[in-house]
Amino acid sequence: MFLNCHTYHSLRYGTISVEDLVQQAVDHRLKVLALTDINTVTGIYQFYKLCRENGIKPIVGVDVRVESEQYYICLAKNPKGIAEVNRLLTNYNCEGIEIPKANPELENSFVIYPLKNIPEKLLEYEFIGIRQDELNLLYAPELKSLTHKMVILHPITFKTDEEYELHKVLRAIAGNTLFSKLTEDDYCKSNEKFIGKRELLRKYSQYPEIIENTRYIVDECSFDFDFKTPKNKKYFTESKESDFELLKQLAFDGLHTKYSVDDIQAKARVGKELAVIDQLNFCGYFLITWDIIQYSKSVGFMHVGRGSGANSIVSYCIGITDICPLELDLYFERFLNLNRKTPPDFDIDWSWKNRDTILEYIFKKYGKDHVAFCGTNVEFKSRSRFRELGKVFGLPKEELDQLSKRPKDQHDQNSIVQEIYKYEKLLIGFPNQRSMHSCGILISEEPITNYSALEFPPKEFPIVQFDMHTAEEIGLEKFDILSQRGLGTIKDTVNLIEEKRGIIVDIEDTRISKNETKCNEYLSIGKTIGCFYIESPAMRGLLRRLKCEDYKVLVAASSIIRPGVAQSGMMREYIFRHNHPDQFEYFHEVFEKELGETYGIMVYQEDVIKIALHFGGVSAENGDVLRRAMSGKGRSLSALQKLKDDFFESCRKKGHPEQLSQEVYRQIESFAGYSFCKAHSASYAVESYQSLYLKVYYPIEFMVSAINNGGGFYRMEVYVHEAKMAGAAIHNPCINLSEFQTTVYGTNVYLGFMHIEKLEAATKLFIAEERNENGDYKSLEDFVKRVPIGVESLQILIFIGAFRSTGKQKHEMLIEARFLLSKGQYRTKVISLFDEPQKDYQLPIIQKNQFEDAFDEIEILGFPVSFSIFDLLKTKYRGHVLVKDLLKYHKKQVKMLAYLISRKHVPIKKKNHPGKKDDMYFGTWIDAEGEYFDTAHFPDSLRKFPFKEGGIYLLLGTVEVDYHFPTITIIKMAKMPLIADPRYSMDKEKSLEIERGLHEDVSLTFREPYPLESEIGLPRIRMK
Repeated sequence: MFLNCHTYHSLRYGTISVEDLVQQAVDHRLKVLALTDINTVTGIYQFYKLCRENGIKPIVGVDVRVESEQYYICLAKNPKGIAEVNRLLTNYNCEGIEIPKANPELENSFVIYPLKNIPEKLLEYEFIGIRQDELNLLYAPELKSLTHKMVILHPITFKTDEEYELHKVLRAIAGNTLFSKLTEDDYCKSNEKFIGKRELLRKYSQYPEIIENTRYIVDECSFDFDFKTPKNKKYFTESKESDFELLKQLAFDGLHTKYSVDDIQAKARVGKELAVIDQLNFCGYFLITWDIIQYSKSVGFMHVGRGSGANSIVSYCIGITDICPLELDLYFERFLNLNRKTPPDFDIDWSWKNRDTILEYIFKKYGKDHVAFCGTNVEFKSRSRFRELGKVFGLPKEELDQLSKRPKDQHDQNSIVQEIYKYEKLLIGFPNQRSMHSCGILISEEPITNYSALEFPPKEFPIVQFDMHTAEEIGLEKFDILSQRGLGTIKDTVNLIEEKRGIIVDIEDTRISKNETKCNEYLSIGKTIGCFYIESPAMRGLLRRLKCEDYKVLVAASSIIRPGVAQSGMMREYIFRHNHPDQFEYFHEVFEKELGETYGIMVYQEDVIKIALHFGGVSAENGDVLRRAMSGKGRSLSALQKLKDDFFESCRKKGHPEQLSQEVYRQIESFAGYSFCKAHSASYAVESYQSLYLKVYYPIEFMVSAINNGGGFYRMEVYVHEAKMAGAAIHNPCINLSEFQTTVYGTNVYLGFMHIEKLEAATKLFIAEERNENGDYKSLEDFVKRVPIGVESLQILIFIGAFRSTGKQKHEMLIEARFLLSKGQYRTKVISLFDEPQKDYQLPIIQKNQFEDAFDEIEILGFPVSFSIFDLLKTKYRGHVLVKDLLKYHKKQVKMLAYLISRKHVPIKKKNHPGKKDDMYFGTWIDAEGEYFDTAHFPDSLRKFPFKEGGIYLLLGTVEVDYHFPTITIIKMAKMPLIADPRYSMDKEKSLEIERGLHEDVSLTFREPYPLESEIGLPRIRMK
């Protein structure tokens, strides 16, 4: 009888979760329930499952509204009905096709109109919904004649009176209005909550026809859904058999290319994998991925196939991945086995510049009716909850900022704030909006609107209305189409080397990017800034502690740097064993044989499978099931207990002592939840090494490409600094030599117009385009005639020195600019057949301070170019010690002068105050010679000597050399003043502005401090 129920998936309207809605139906002993969220089917599959589990017949539909006006409620008679409604909404959301206010063509759905929207003609499947407070209106003749087409309408929107007020708050948020300005038309009626079924029927007892009509609809609706059958596109070709034949042919063709003819192991592995892929009906999935890769290669794009897919030799042979699973002893069972019923998960990376082209190909190839992105439900985050509620209750901006940015103990505790607290707590976990999954693409066999309506978020690719977890539950597995800047940097570097030097580098030939002596030297000293995944301070520190000198150690480093591995203490134990291989014993020979590469430590997810197989004697397939169960991926406690019992039974049969088996299981249990897929690490390491190879042999071109691809972990200044350290001469943007992006001529690097933030994007592009088409700019006047530009933008170009080729001083050009462009005027391009010669203006020569340009550069670019930041210090002191000498000062105090690059905030437990946090920081700096070093700042030091944002500091601290890597534990520090800005010599306050605005990179982590060696508990002696 409840045919119009809303959950909180009716965004900014409903207040009930799907679980709570079904539970209320259980509490009221209902046997039938309908879910009709507003313009969405987000919750219908969870609703269906919960209803079935509780013996309730589920009816699904949609409450169709346009700009808050309710048109009608659609209830699906069958799965075709929900598909019809999905298409109705999709056409509106994606094509702009108006939703008809009456008589929509929905042959497999019932349509129920509110009393306010009765159409002139009612079709066979259309009815009018009558609310209990509207029954007195039926005495009117025009309505009384329609009772044979009426049904009970008792909407459900909230649970309690408190939630009714929350509903009103949500409506105010949706309307971006004050709570006090809401009208009755803005929110639902106060009776939209469950009442007893008997009580509801009693209210309609005088209208048995209405009750019978309602029962008729309930009986006729039947939404049965098959969750087990895969919904992905079934075949790449026309059948399962031809898919298998094509995949087999491609796999063996690749096998003959990548392996020798007599490689029996590789041939057997391909055959074994093909049999499993075919048995699980995943040939189509492999071939679709292969097809996307083939297109990518045909247009010259680079890709990286990573994740567990790299465990497959078939993936390697057909070109999806570049990792040989035999070389790294990667287990196929980690990726795919007969115990895994869901399709494999390929993660494919492209350059951030190319990803949209790949997506367009997928949509075109497989049809827009069959392709969409996964959605995500974005919840109200803590800050947004306070900010939105503050606006609803009329708080001014200053108080909104205080409320959303500061902790509760710093809030003004007035009555309005207390009211906000109440609703803020209620909003926790509420979805706020639907957005696009960052990479998950769905390709369906049937039209995708059979399962969901589609929406069009700002990124212009349609999304389904549910998330990846719901997609997987209903049988739609995603293809992960990702993007990153690292690949863009690599590809652009290769192109730049060919363009500028005429050298062709085949960077995808992994033989040149795995074991280069000079590259290994760079790895061992952490000289990796700009390189994908290995440039962060933590990673560079790890590489130095390991003295990493080859690809396999790099693979391990890519895994142990992950938060879980490091947090467990295994990173610390790995570093110890790597540096002291003679100071520990393998506690069992299986660990020595199978995990010798990682010193007996389970570093990768595959290691769990290895130990379960070779020590415990369980199959590789069941080893992966055990790993997945321990990591909490969809396994019950009872299932995990059975796996545990089977493991110990198998160990007993192999004759292992109980104590030994217990220790092995303990290690598996502690590692399985956090460990990282080795294939993933190996894929990352290949790309890291490709980046490093280019940085080592073509450093200037590499850094220019890194700059043009937006850098990475650090701000742009750091990558410009790296180019300078590589031997480049850095030049400010120039009207005749710069492009939109940064470019290089030999060793001369000209910063691009892209770096001038305050210049309009169109102007940045046009300057280079016009010059390349019609020749160099001869003068400022010539420039102004050819480039549409305003006086403010022209002044910025003058201040940055873009017209220095004219030979004129900045003050001359500023005056000339005022002559050429009146203040505020915006000139369009002037086309003239006969250019008059430019008039010469004789202006006095002004002596300027040599550092004026540097301050102009900091103001416009964010960093100085013509001078080092150290040149701008008041003091000539440069510290007692430089980075190159730090290894000599272990356990000694040093005094250094350093420029702050980045700092990481690590909240730690406060001493003697359980539950409270203290502050700790790790800093990264450069010395006066431009070399990097790291510092640690503990709470006691920070309280007395805090960071004061970006700039140069005088540091006093103690050097701690930890496995070849020096860190300075700071005792004292003070920010050092720069010279006063010479451009504002008459205004003391203004002359200090630039110094206060120097940049730094700040990041935050919530991890606990890494455990001490004594807390790790990994045996270093052999167990009997």
